Amino acid sequence: MTPLSQLSDDIVRDMSISALFSDFGGKINCLDFHRTADLLVTSCDDDSVRFYDISNAKLLKTTYHTKHGADRICFTHHPSAVICSSKHTLDSDEAPESLRYLSMYDNRCLRYFKGHKGRVVSLCMSPVNDGFMSGSLDHSVRMWDLRVNVCQGMLHLRGRPTVAYDQQGLVFAVAMEGGAIKLFDSRSYDKGPFDTFLVGGDTAEVCDIKFSNDGKSMLLTTTNNHVYLLDAYHGEKKCGFSMDSSVNVTIEATFTPDGQYVLSGSGDGKIHAWNISDEPNKVGCWDSYIGVPTCLRWAPRRAMFAAASSVLSFWIPSEEGKPPVEPLSET
Repeated sequence: MTPLSQLSDDIVRDMSISALFSDFGGKINCLDFHRTADLLVTSCDDDSVRFYDISNAKLLKTTYHTKHGADRICFTHHPSAVICSSKHTLDSDEAPESLRYLSMYDNRCLRYFKGHKGRVVSLCMSPVNDGFMSGSLDHSVRMWDLRVNVCQGMLHLRGRPTVAYDQQGLVFAVAMEGGAIKLFDSRSYDKGPFDTFLVGGDTAEVCDIKFSNDGKSMLLTTTNNHVYLLDAYHGEKKCGFSMDSSVNVTIEATFTPDGQYVLSGSGDGKIHAWNISDEPNKVGCWDSYIGVPTCLRWAPRRAMFAAASSVLSFWIPSEEGKPPVEPLSET
C-alpha cells in the first residue's frame, strides 16, 4: 500500500477501490483507524466488532457482542484495545453498561462504564492520555478515564451532543442544540467554554465534528447531510456543501492528514473530494459502489481511506498508468 506522502490533486483524484468486505450482517455503525498502527476497527448492527490490517487489506479478527451490541467504537492508544458503546442494554431500569473497554487480543471486557441513560451517539479518545469522552441522547457529555470505571466529569447540554478533541488534546469541542459549538480547555473544562461558535442558517443538529491535524480547521456534518468547514480559531464558516438528504441516513466527512483536502459521502451514493487549501475546489467524485457511505475516514499514515455502509471498502491511488479497478470481487 502506498505510504502517505505529499498529497496532490492528481493522487486524490485517482483514488479507487482496492478491497471490498461484504460479509457483514447489517449496517456498519462506525469505523476507526489506530493513530500509529496500520489497523482499522468496525462495529456493526450484527453485533460484531471486526479488526483489519490495512497494509495487507486483511480481516484479522471478528468478535460478537450479542448481549450489549456494538454501536460507536474507537481505538485506545493500545493497538488491540477499543472502547465500544452498547445498543441492547439501554432499556434497563438501572444505569446501563453503556460503554465497554474491550481487549481484541483475548476477547475480554477489561472494564464497564455505567452512567448514560440514553444511546451514546459520539465517542472520542484523547490523543495524549487515557481520557475519553462520550456524548449521549440523555443530553450529557461524560468524561472518563480508562483506568477507573467512575465518571470523571459531566456536562449537561441541550439537544444531541457531539464531541471531539483537537489533535493535541488541549481543546475539545461540543456541538449542541441550535448549531452552537462550544470550545473547552481539556484541563479546566469545569470552568465552562472559553469560546462559542454559531453555525448560522442551519437548524439541523451536528452529528460529527473533526479537527484537522494542524488545528486550523473544523469539519462539521449535520443530520440533514450538510457539511461545513470552519476556522477553528475564530469559528468563521469557510464553506459548506449539501450532500443530498433525500434518503433518511446520515453521512460522514473526513480530512486528509495534511488538512488540505476534505472528502464526504453523499445521500446519492457518491463520494466527493475538495481541495480546501485556498478557495475550495472540487477535485474528485466517485460512485462508492456500496450504496450510501455512512462511514468515511482517511487513514492517519497512509494514502488510503475507508468507506462503509453494510459493505466496507478500502480506497488507494490507482496504479500509475492503469485505470481504476472495477470492484467485481470480494476480499
